[in-house]
Amino acid sequence: MAKTLKAEVESRKTFAIISHPDAGKTTMTEKLLYFGGAIRDTGTVKGKKSGKFATSDWMEIEKQRGISVTSSVMQFDYDGFRINILDTPGHQDFSEDTYRTLMAVDSAVMIIDSAKGIEEQTLKLFKVCRMRGIPIFTFINKLDRQGRPPLELLAELEEVLGIESYPMNWPIGMGKEFYGIYDRHNKRIEQFRVNEEERFLALDENGEVIGDHKIKETSLYTQALEEIMLLDEAGNEFSVEKINNGTLSPVFFGSALTNFGVQTFLETYLQFAPAPQPRVANEGIIDPASEGFSGFIFKIQANMNPAHRDRIAFVRICSGQFERGMNITLARTGKQIKLSQSTQFVADDRSTVNSAVSGDIIGLYDTGTYQIGDTIFEGKMNVKYEKLPQFTPELFVRVTAKNVMKQKSFHKGVQQLVQEGAIQLYKTYRTEDYILGAVGQLQFEVFQHRMKNEYNSDVIMESIGSKIARWIENEKFDENLSSQRSLLVKDRYDKPLFLFENEFALRWFQDKNPEIILTNPMDEHQ
Repeated sequence: MAKTLKAEVESRKTFAIISHPDAGKTTMTEKLLYFGGAIRDTGTVKGKKSGKFATSDWMEIEKQRGISVTSSVMQFDYDGFRINILDTPGHQDFSEDTYRTLMAVDSAVMIIDSAKGIEEQTLKLFKVCRMRGIPIFTFINKLDRQGRPPLELLAELEEVLGIESYPMNWPIGMGKEFYGIYDRHNKRIEQFRVNEEERFLALDENGEVIGDHKIKETSLYTQALEEIMLLDEAGNEFSVEKINNGTLSPVFFGSALTNFGVQTFLETYLQFAPAPQPRVANEGIIDPASEGFSGFIFKIQANMNPAHRDRIAFVRICSGQFERGMNITLARTGKQIKLSQSTQFVADDRSTVNSAVSGDIIGLYDTGTYQIGDTIFEGKMNVKYEKLPQFTPELFVRVTAKNVMKQKSFHKGVQQLVQEGAIQLYKTYRTEDYILGAVGQLQFEVFQHRMKNEYNSDVIMESIGSKIARWIENEKFDENLSSQRSLLVKDRYDKPLFLFENEFALRWFQDKNPEIILTNPMDEHQ
């Protein structure tokens, strides 16, 4: 059994696609699914008129706006590998969901718009990958449009991200004069917009196209050869070790929309991307090929199937093998649970999964049992994986039900959506009014939209602006300290905290009440 389990685990590749909004992340995901045979045709992200939407954008609000606001999970097989893609939200208001998703992968694919280069959100997400030493593969997209010179993009990549790069291929022209890519790794030229039989041109030992070919007559071909020579002489050396520790990024050029360079990228990625890696737990390092099943919950998503009002807990398997019907222990409570309902995904298309191994992502039906960050394990393993990052909300709103008669669906909706972790719930100390906190404004809009569409509950949201949240360590304190500038509330675990109006209000409060110990439990992740 051990040998087969080891071989199964080593055939897994689990990665997240990260980028700034609009860089082409969802389109790239679609094309990869297409090559894996998971979908028959690809829908454009903003294909609102045609009624065809991107497979990974399943939520109503995503279809309307053409953006990803939740992390979708998709699985497909290609060339003997089983691939788990986690498509993350690009929008910065949803970075918390993305950070947690990055804890569940073994590598990341960073998509960069060739006209815009490194954008703010890409930089943020990249830093999380660097912090965790996640190998990063870069795909510079939209070469079918006019963009910045590739050498300039490469220099920016190295300078802004502080990472070495190694171009696996190099563009010959761009925009209207895009001829294709010079494939350094596979030693061939891949032509753009030609018949399949003309797609690849062989190179001789000097790296030039063999025989006479019209591409050789273009100045852009000559320019590409000169730039390749420069890269060979002055560029970084290719190093698998550096890829694995996240200090060198293999760079690919192409166009996801026209499906050019995507297959070449996928095949090369599979060759160099790491299989599932050992994980840190309280018991030490857990080997992914070890026998006992264990994993952690990195995401909870309500209403993936609005008809059933269900909730799914997403589990990254870290060791052993999952079998449907098995009994596991929830580390936080010590409670035993039988896993009889489990699922795998291509966006909202799910199938029951009977077995899965380390590296796979599975969904468990959740009736309120699980929390984000929970560890589950089999038998007597008694393992606990490292905590997932949480972020202190900065924006706050009071929320009430528009229709007093629909309090039941209002409370149910709030409780369920809060468990997904994108918004935090607080209650005022005496009146127990609901206050929601979030990292960004868009989360409130999504909350309002989903309350109406999924729970049939119209809500009224009144902004109370940005606040600084600090938790109270003291067991006893004076509840009368609550004021407009330092509002006393409790979180969903009934722990007391103050929401301060600004830094000045926080300092003033600390000066006046030195005996009160205030903390920010999220500090270590900021």
